Amino acid sequence: MAQSRGEDVRATWRHAKRRWLMLAGIVGACLVLGALEQWRNSHVLLINLTQSLPNWAFAIERGRMPARGDYIFFMPPSGTLLRRHFGEKAQPFGKLVLGMPGDVVAHQGSLVTINGRPVVAMKSRTRLGERLTPGRTGSIPPECYFAGSSHKDGFDSRYAEIGFVCKSQIIGTGVPIL
Repeated sequence: MAQSRGEDVRATWRHAKRRWLMLAGIVGACLVLGALEQWRNSHVLLINLTQSLPNWAFAIERGRMPARGDYIFFMPPSGTLLRRHFGEKAQPFGKLVLGMPGDVVAHQGSLVTINGRPVVAMKSRTRLGERLTPGRTGSIPPECYFAGSSHKDGFDSRYAEIGFVCKSQIIGTGVPIL
């Protein structure tokens, strides 16, 4: 039986609508993939395997300089003690920004203060008995930060082996996700 003219128009319209929906889906998928690629180029996911931070997964925004209280992720300096504890290939460290450029770091016995406020305590030896060197005191230089954690065994700016974390070492700042 022959189709009526109205049925032909409806069928043509359905096909045209499907094509437009497919085109919109393809354009939408391209936009989503482009946004994901852009996010991937400026972010990285990091899994924390230490006890020094309370979270174990972070989304890091590459290249963003931190504010006080932000999580900062950086490459530690090379050194014998770091290699012995963390292996030959350096992995990024994650800590909290406790001191900003211009803040004053001081030691009162084993206590580290920033601008007169106690922030962390130092130990004289690692958990394996190796000697630790107290970190620098005085004004934190421009583009450098005091990075630390509240963990008693935190290996951070309180010790000279890590020191202040400067711009050239910084990967970015992070947000805990898990």
